[in-house]
Amino acid sequence: MVFDMLPPVGIVDSGGPSIALVGARRFFSDEDGAIHMGPPRPDRLGHGTQVDAIMRRGVPGLVPLHAQVFDERPVTSPARVAAAIDWLVGEGARVVCLSLGLPHDRDVLREAVERALAAKVLLVAASPAQGGACFPAAYPGVIAATGDARCAFDDITLLGTGAKPAFGAWCASPEKTTPGASPGPGGASIACARLSAHVAGLLRDGVPVDPLAITETLRARVIHQGRETRRAEA
Repeated sequence: MVFDMLPPVGIVDSGGPSIALVGARRFFSDEDGAIHMGPPRPDRLGHGTQVDAIMRRGVPGLVPLHAQVFDERPVTSPARVAAAIDWLVGEGARVVCLSLGLPHDRDVLREAVERALAAKVLLVAASPAQGGACFPAAYPGVIAATGDARCAFDDITLLGTGAKPAFGAWCASPEKTTPGASPGPGGASIACARLSAHVAGLLRDGVPVDPLAITETLRARVIHQGRETRRAEA
């Protein structure tokens, strides 16, 4: 049975296109490190706009709510991300896309993730294929997303082993829209946007808002398990 009801979805990133910033909020810190919330600014980084476009393409009719934690550079803090998560949870988001990763485990971020999961909010976060643990993707209960070049737009793979594998998804840079334009971002952050749309689509189709139910449904749809390997020629 298809319910065809779009779930409220949040994006924690650099903002979005101007038409998508109604109701959005910006999170920033003052000189003393205190976190404040205010009206959004134009997306000067452009990443959140790309994430927004990918999610809308994946789930037509979706209208994401933006929590802006980046300005003109891809640099933010665990406290800003935590405040953004808390706000989106309070606004009723059922899925939160976190196309970002921080290198260190911090109490303020971990506790915000725990509050979101306790409120039955599904968190999807970027998990780069190379390097060490990345947060919040490494936290229990968070759905980790990484790029897989084998994936067409609607494909899902399962990468890694153990208690915390990552789902692979489409990660191609968006097509250039004007001559001379630079290509968009790719990799785990774009895959996170695509996987978040997959998750939102599952909720629309009636899968329960439960990390286990969602991950098991995603697992049932994977087209490859494990990373691509190439045999050396004899």
